Amino acid sequence: MTGKARGRVVAIASGKGGVGKTSVAVNVAVLRLNLELDREGRERTELRADISRLRSELSIASATSRIDRLAVKELGLVKAGYDDLIFVRLNP
Repeated sequence: MTGKARGRVVAIASGKGGVGKTSVAVNVAVLRLNLELDREGRERTELRADISRLRSELSIASATSRIDRLAVKELGLVKAGYDDLIFVRLNP
């Protein structure tokens, strides 16, 4: 193949007329369409979840910097340096 998508061919045959060949063919086509739409729907749902997660992360990042600015401006707080920190280990 040279980069072209391969299709599927499904043959439905019978030696006599009036046995439902067309009905079977239509049902197979509808089933394939529903399966494809279901797959696309799942991909769309996953994409929406990814977008929501990224929006949430951006919102948190924005809020954190805004809170830091307000803490300094309104409350006069300053961030402690590493040398100013004391770590205490608590026994469980």
